[in-house]
Amino acid sequence: MPHHASRYLAEGPRVGIRHFTHEDRAEFTARARESKELHHPWLFPPDSSAAYTAYTGRLIDDPTKAGFLVCEKAPESGDAGAIAGFVNINNIVEGGFQCGALGYGAFAHAAGRGLMREGLDLVVGYAFGRMRLHRLEINVQPQNAASIALARACGFRLEGFSPAMIFIDGAWRDHERWALTVEMRDSG
Repeated sequence: MPHHASRYLAEGPRVGIRHFTHEDRAEFTARARESKELHHPWLFPPDSSAAYTAYTGRLIDDPTKAGFLVCEKAPESGDAGAIAGFVNINNIVEGGFQCGALGYGAFAHAAGRGLMREGLDLVVGYAFGRMRLHRLEINVQPQNAASIALARACGFRLEGFSPAMIFIDGAWRDHERWALTVEMRDSG
């Protein structure tokens, strides 16, 4: 029987992760528009063709960034490969640090179904494996209960609080700093 290469960089029982492509523009932007209420005021993924082109260009071309789409393998809708959400690793620093900062979001049709938990675990495994990173950080606004629950569920620990850390939605927002290292993941 011939072996077929997976379209995913890593996969679990319900989702696979793969890099962004320019061909994902229509689906991604439609899902971002459908999810505006879910995302506000925490994040603002690109919801137009021009914004998506600029966004993915940075993720594809900038070596300090890596973007991953979390895709359903056998979704309830029957539409295999549907984008459930995304996880980006930003500010990748090599050398003595070997770290990056995670940002992520679920799309409304996939929220609350555990798909992002599985997808984030896959990205963390890929980052600590193939990318050879040692530490990942998540900066999240204290009121974003869903994002904090996801970080905690994936083994990240709260390391601190940074007032007025990131400019989002017209103001400097406080953030909690969550982190995970290879050693923490291996022992957990």
